[in-house]
Amino acid sequence: MSEKIKDSIFKIWLTMSTLVLFIIVVYIFGYIFKNGFDSINLEFIFGNPKGMPLGSEGGVFPAIIGSLLLMVIACIFASILAISTAIYTVFYCNVKKIENIVHLIIQCMAGVPSIVLGLFGYTLLVMYLKLGRSLLSGGITLGIMIFPYIQVRVEKILREVDKSIIESSYALGVSKVYTIFKLILPLCKSDIISTITLAGGFAMGAAAPIVLTAAVIFAPVPRSLSSPVMALPFHLYILTGEGISLEKSYGTALILIVILLIINFISMLLGMKRKEHN
Repeated sequence: MSEKIKDSIFKIWLTMSTLVLFIIVVYIFGYIFKNGFDSINLEFIFGNPKGMPLGSEGGVFPAIIGSLLLMVIACIFASILAISTAIYTVFYCNVKKIENIVHLIIQCMAGVPSIVLGLFGYTLLVMYLKLGRSLLSGGITLGIMIFPYIQVRVEKILREVDKSIIESSYALGVSKVYTIFKLILPLCKSDIISTITLAGGFAMGAAAPIVLTAAVIFAPVPRSLSSPVMALPFHLYILTGEGISLEKSYGTALILIVILLIINFISMLLGMKRKEHN
């Protein structure tokens, strides 16, 4: 078989794969939109769950706020640890064995099932540290879940920085700390923000880690980090698992997807503006 034929077959395979993926994604979004659009109104978006059983009427506003707050706490907690770990492995770790151990630990963390992380968060944060089923416990647990994703991506971003820029900075006598925080991180800012946003979307859609650490069937908008919360994925699980309302389930799923799309779209716009300024 000639190289030209192989190249043509490869292009056809890539095109078909992309087309199939696009059709699947459009079908999923279209199906949820079709079944959930009728439930969307101002009362559903800004109201509290009502009815008997609870959730068969009313809205999901506390769940929307709870999901956003859980995502913010998870992103802050995970980003601090992930960026620090990435900086250490790229710029400070000179022993290959230690670097391999760090990567092994991160890979193992990435493979832990989310429900196991929820049990870990319940044991450590809720029971042992006495934080209770709260916004803080759920946010930290979600942060542990998305930490490997952020760390791997940020480390890759830092390693792709032009080495000549770093070496030129060192040659001018600039300290490593100043180079990292004033030169390298600003250059990578848009990519890092994009990574954190994607990880935040992953955390916002996870139900298992917050079942035992933060989420409850009904709670008002949280006023402190120690308050239990409602969350869209957990609320969706309750509506479908208990057979309360399939129509409200599709409406909740549609709101969750729209919020994630908006967050990622805003992040993309901010990243584009930063690249234009740079």
